[in-house]
Order: sequence, then C-alpha cells, then structure tokens
Amino acid sequence: MESVAVELASPTEDLTIVYLFMQADIVVKIVMAILAFMSVWSWAIAVEKVMQLSGHHGRARKFEQDFWSGTALEQLAERYGRDKNHPFGRVLAAALRDWDGYSVAKAGGAEANRELSKMESGLGVLSIIGSSAPFIGLFGTVWGIMNSFRAIAATDNTSLAVVAPGIAEALFATALGLLAAIPAVIFFNALSSNIAKYAAKLEGFVDDLAAMASREG
Repeated sequence: MESVAVELASPTEDLTIVYLFMQADIVVKIVMAILAFMSVWSWAIAVEKVMQLSGHHGRARKFEQDFWSGTALEQLAERYGRDKNHPFGRVLAAALRDWDGYSVAKAGGAEANRELSKMESGLGVLSIIGSSAPFIGLFGTVWGIMNSFRAIAATDNTSLAVVAPGIAEALFATALGLLAAIPAVIFFNALSSNIAKYAAKLEGFVDDLAAMASREG
C-alpha cells in the first residue's frame, strides 16, 4: 500500500502580531490599521461618555435634593441654569421663562430634548463601529487568503511553512474586526440604557414642573 508523506515545515519566524502585520500585504495592513484606530476610538468615546454620565447622574441627585427641599425655583435656576453641564438646571431655566402649564411643558420639553441629544453624541459612532468592523475584518481575511493561494501557486509548495503565515495574517484581520466590534456593541447598549434612565428622570422633572405651573395658574 502506497503511503502519502505530509510535509510539515516549521515557519522561519514566530507568528507574532508584529510579524504578521509587517509581512501582510499593503491592503491587509491598511485594514488592520483602520480596525486598530476604530478600536481605540470606541474605547475613547466609551471612557468619555461614562465619565460624562457619571457626572450628570451625580449632579441630578444633588439638584433633586435641593428641588424637593423647598428651595425657591428662581434660586435654583440662578444657581444651576447657567451651567452647560447641568441639564436639570437648564430645563428649569427654560421652563421659568413663561410660567404656565402648556409653556412649561413645551419649553422644558424642548430644552430636555436638546440636552439629551448632546448626551447621545458619540453613540452613532459606536453603532457604526459595531456593525462595520466585522465586515472590514472579513475583507482583510478574504484578501489575505487570496494572497496565500497566489503564494502557493507561485512556489508550487503546499508546506505549512508557506501556507501558515498568509492564513495567520488573514485570520488576524478577522480577529481585529471582532476586537473592535464587540466592545463597541457592548458600550453602545450599556450607554444607551444609562442615557434612557437619565432621560426618564429628566422627562419626569418636566412633567412635575408642568403640573406645578398648572396648579399655580
């Protein structure tokens, strides 16, 4: 019975991340660089938004304590209304411009929507990264595998030493795509949920102001 020998050649270089990047085709290198940038960008946005939302929630708790302690609304508006990082104060200042139920609901609601839009800035980027990064990585993988097949055809050699580096760099592109996409999706969902909780508090505050204005009117 005729036996078939399988050649298992050892790669001349360790398949480290740096080696895979340096040996990759220029197109794959560009894909890897884009994915690395997207990953850093998503982390930067997430850290910034977490710090921002943490501050907003802390200021909201302090404002609610002052509001329900019986402090005059004019004093609260003077104290907090000029702070661009204090949505509750800015909503109160907008509501006090015309103190009746309809105007408070309209002006306060409009200001609340503007403040929430500011807080949601950056979430669109996380959504784009989460949805597009895997496909960008897949493109790099397909391109790298095509290069591997061309190398096999050019050398007429199917040994592991020839095939492994190209396949490894191709799969590395997919790994980078997932590395960028997975945290971005997690950050997007977590931040969206956090902002939704804050939005519920802010909208409830607008409703309270409108009810107070209606009673006094």
